[in-house]
Amino acid sequence: MARTIDKLTPLGVSRQSKPGYYGDGAGLWLQVAKTSDPNQVSKSWIFRFTLRGKAQEMGLGPLHTITLAEAREAATTVRKLLRDGVNPIEHRRIAKRELALADARCKTFEWCATEYHRLHEKTWKNSKHAAQWISTLKAYAFPKFGSKLINEVNKEDILAVLKPIWLIKTETATRVHQRIRTVLDWAGANDYRSNSEPRFWEEISGALPKLPSKDKRTKSFAACSHRRIAATIKAIQQSSGSDTQKQALEFIILTAARTGEVRGAVWSEIDFDRARWVIPANRMKADVEHRVPLSRRALDILEAQKGKHETLVFPSDRKKPFSDMAFTMTLRRLGFDFTVHGFRSTFRDWSAEETAYPREVCEAALAHKSSKSATEAAYFRSDLFEKRRSLMEDWAHYCMSYITERMNT
Repeated sequence: MARTIDKLTPLGVSRQSKPGYYGDGAGLWLQVAKTSDPNQVSKSWIFRFTLRGKAQEMGLGPLHTITLAEAREAATTVRKLLRDGVNPIEHRRIAKRELALADARCKTFEWCATEYHRLHEKTWKNSKHAAQWISTLKAYAFPKFGSKLINEVNKEDILAVLKPIWLIKTETATRVHQRIRTVLDWAGANDYRSNSEPRFWEEISGALPKLPSKDKRTKSFAACSHRRIAATIKAIQQSSGSDTQKQALEFIILTAARTGEVRGAVWSEIDFDRARWVIPANRMKADVEHRVPLSRRALDILEAQKGKHETLVFPSDRKKPFSDMAFTMTLRRLGFDFTVHGFRSTFRDWSAEETAYPREVCEAALAHKSSKSATEAAYFRSDLFEKRRSLMEDWAHYCMSYITERMNT
């Protein structure tokens, strides 16, 4: 009488080379398949079954890993699950997930923070910020609970880090707070950590001393009065710095751009024919492309820079972008106490006090986000470029003519 189960033999299994399915009985099959090598075949174990009227197939593993005896044991386990009405494929999926969760919850806070940083650092535009992001956690959080399992980090741990520095290093403390929260949220999203109770962060905030209002803690950048801007530009151009550095500083003033935008400017962004500078989104604070209309004076500065560097518009003596501090030191040597960034405020004060240009035009020149409602912004997408062209030409004229006008009065 033919056997209905355990039909295969170890020797027969090892010798079988013809592609096809070979039954061991009661749902267990040896699958022999072709490979890219015509002289080789692959062998694996398959269990076929029907559950609730649906035929299904479940892989049990390759022959080089699972022996015939082990395949039969696995098949017996599967048959028992089917006897109880359990889908073995779903059962295995759930078991794997539980194992993965158990492994995930063995992750430490330090591992999660480091992994989050590794995955995201290339998306941050500022490499200095990327380095500072992890360094603050290394300095404050890791020594306290870096080796603790991420699922066990609690409010007491976090407060132990924040309380000692909350009032004496407020800026640092708020950043540490935000970065710890980011790591825990990321861990939760990846199932490395159970969801915290709803009031977790509210209770942490409630346990910390109340800080002064942000308005009282934030200091504006010191700015040059617009009535002194022409004299300031003249002093810069007569100073002992390099010609390129002086030209770059004047260009910052004339375009009302951020320092980093000018330091990193490249020739491919300059369109002489249309008299404009197009700064790509990845170099803008708001991640939105910004078109800058170039005044006649700004174009003259660019013409003077041609040929100094193949890529950079304003290269330093080392053929690299200037450091932010280079411009600050120029102002300090001249005895000025205002900042380079403050020139944007100078421009804004002038446009408000000395011109009749609409607020939207002036704000667009600074690449500030629109104050319009979301609905208005959806319909109003113009960057007011042509109106800004007139504004920037008037600004350049004001910067270069103020002293002359005073001398003639």
